[in-house]
Amino acid sequence: MEDLKLKATPRNVLGKKTRFLRRQGITPVHLYGHNVKSLALQCDTDELEHLIAQAGRTRLISLEIDSDRPRTVFVREIQRHPINHELLHVDFYQVKKGEKILVDVPIVLVGEAPAMKGKGRMLVHGITSLSIECLPGSVPPQIEVDLSQLEEVEQAIHVRDITLGPEVTVRNDPEQLVVKVSQAVVKEAVEEAVPEAVEEVEAEVEAKAEAEAPAEEETPEPPAAES
Repeated sequence: MEDLKLKATPRNVLGKKTRFLRRQGITPVHLYGHNVKSLALQCDTDELEHLIAQAGRTRLISLEIDSDRPRTVFVREIQRHPINHELLHVDFYQVKKGEKILVDVPIVLVGEAPAMKGKGRMLVHGITSLSIECLPGSVPPQIEVDLSQLEEVEQAIHVRDITLGPEVTVRNDPEQLVVKVSQAVVKEAVEEAVPEAVEEVEAEVEAKAEAEAPAEEETPEPPAAES
């Protein structure tokens, strides 16, 4: 698969002043890596958004910085505005094609689980990405997990059940859950239990109120009238 390409230029605007760059359609980015001098850069926002949509965090990118030799990088971190989701900042990590890296790859569920055909069944999701170590060129864009092997209720797929190539080392705990089929909790049973619980609480409150209430004083009878 051919590397994606992106152009960047050195950036002199730093700190809070970068907001002026964003108003001009420019996003501040940062390049760093193992034994690599970190660089403050900037990219066209539209081009960067398009690249992120294609590359995610697993595709190799050829980052061209002016007339320098292109750098092979990954998207390491993406920062967005919490409300309008405007792209604020992107970190790129430079790699060497002959040096292994550690990266998180998203897990994608494919197919249909036969066990889901029964009434009241639900899929219980575990981890959503797998931490792997391999050469940059061997990083898969995603890891597909086939649900068709789930034929019975409570049957599960764990990390140990995922098979990758010999060039890839999985760093997750083998016992971590990826997905399983479970029987959904019956809603009616929960609703029936609620009134009973309420009645018990009300009875306890009434009993406590009776115990704490002052005893009623007897009203003396009026003396008999003298004839």
